[in-house]
Amino acid sequence: MIKSSIFELNPKNMRHPFLIAIYFLFGSTTIVVAQYTETLNSNRPGGSQGAFSVGTNVLQFETGFNLGTEEHRLLGTETDAYGIDYSVRYGFFKEELEVSVMGEFQSNTVLDSRGAIATERKFSNFRNNTVGVKYLFYDPNRKRQLEGPNLYSWKANNRTQWADLIPAISLYAGANFDFADNPFTPEQESTISPKIVLSTQNNFIGGFVFVTNIIADRVTTDFPSYGYIVTLTHTPTAWFSVFVENQGIKSDFYADQIFRGGAAVLVTPNFQIDGSILLNFKDTPKRTYGRLGISYRFDMHDKDVFLENTGSQGRAKRKEAKAKKKAQKKNNKRKDGFENEGGLMK
Repeated sequence: MIKSSIFELNPKNMRHPFLIAIYFLFGSTTIVVAQYTETLNSNRPGGSQGAFSVGTNVLQFETGFNLGTEEHRLLGTETDAYGIDYSVRYGFFKEELEVSVMGEFQSNTVLDSRGAIATERKFSNFRNNTVGVKYLFYDPNRKRQLEGPNLYSWKANNRTQWADLIPAISLYAGANFDFADNPFTPEQESTISPKIVLSTQNNFIGGFVFVTNIIADRVTTDFPSYGYIVTLTHTPTAWFSVFVENQGIKSDFYADQIFRGGAAVLVTPNFQIDGSILLNFKDTPKRTYGRLGISYRFDMHDKDVFLENTGSQGRAKRKEAKAKKKAQKKNNKRKDGFENEGGLMK
């Protein structure tokens, strides 16, 4: 649940000028990447997507089991439900790029009490199945990291500033694969429809991370869905985090206001366990769910990316280096030709 991609100085160490000097002496060769983090970067246990990817050559699995009840006041039904959600994420080609497969399978047992005799029915299917790509368009932390901390003010480095309000921004574009006769989806026929998510993320001093998602889902169908998710995460320690979240959904098929809260524990740098609850704010139906989950990554990040070599600045540096290499190669050819010509004259 810790959604961060920046290398941070220890605030206590910033109080000592000697340690600051040591940092700048050796920090110039410190490897800092735009996306990859030394510990697992999971979207669980919340429902939002962070702006950052998992990093190149990182394969990550996130899954959970949920159990809950739903009571519909108007229909007079009570539902016992359980489900499994899953996400497979992989970073490739560029640090900012990630491809993913996400979905959720649910099984319901519905007790209908409207008649003289209560009836029970069961059904199960996928609530969603989505394949998509996410790309980080803007990362304000890159510029701050290149500029470095303020050597003259410990306070300036350890307080929230106006620049912290500028978020990282990414865009997710995916395709929903919905099956026919699915009670959890609005269309009766099998359909493929787009899903777009605009994600922003602020990493504040003190271990607070604020994520927002603006979502447009199934927009080409007869029942498009629009919504948002706002998530606030706090990491009091390097291995423990808590979060609160609000989600709003607007659609002719299903509309709701959902609240989530929970915690995550980082067992190892590549393994996390989490727990959360879900509540909503209406009674058509009223939903109460508990969820337990895990996240695990296979870290194959074999190429260290220096922060100063990423983004537009990195592209300019690479272009300059390529031009120098080309010019050097041309000079070597001229030199070899001149020496060969001189040799023939002898």
